[in-house]
Amino acid sequence: MTQTVRYIEGKELAELMKSGKTPHKDYVVVDVRDEDFVGGNIKGAINEPSQVFLHNVDGLVKQTREVPLVIFHCALSQVRGPKAARIYAETRENVLKGNDISHEVAILRDGFTEFQVKYKDDSELVENWDKEVWNPSWAMGPNQY
Repeated sequence: MTQTVRYIEGKELAELMKSGKTPHKDYVVVDVRDEDFVGGNIKGAINEPSQVFLHNVDGLVKQTREVPLVIFHCALSQVRGPKAARIYAETRENVLKGNDISHEVAILRDGFTEFQVKYKDDSELVENWDKEVWNPSWAMGPNQY
């Protein structure tokens, strides 16, 4: 049975994290950012960099086999996050071969970039946030807004 991957909105993830559910038991967030992991992350997220994801995916499946909701993201969740979610879903199906719990694989829509815009000041949702990393002045000159 092929596992479908769905998108989860930032607001839905924030509500889930504040609902009393237990991270790494009821849900887990997997952040596949590479060097861009610095500057903040979703609280409790596992960092599995996309550059080495294929080498670590079997271990991740074993580590999360009892978790009913596994949520992937990268900076924008346009390439790395969705790709990792698909690889994880296929690998989980192949490794667990029908000996699996009912579960969902999801992708955080718009990734950490948008999540931190809304929730960077909420310590229940974001940790290690660094305003220097997210300062918009480095991205564009003053005349490019």
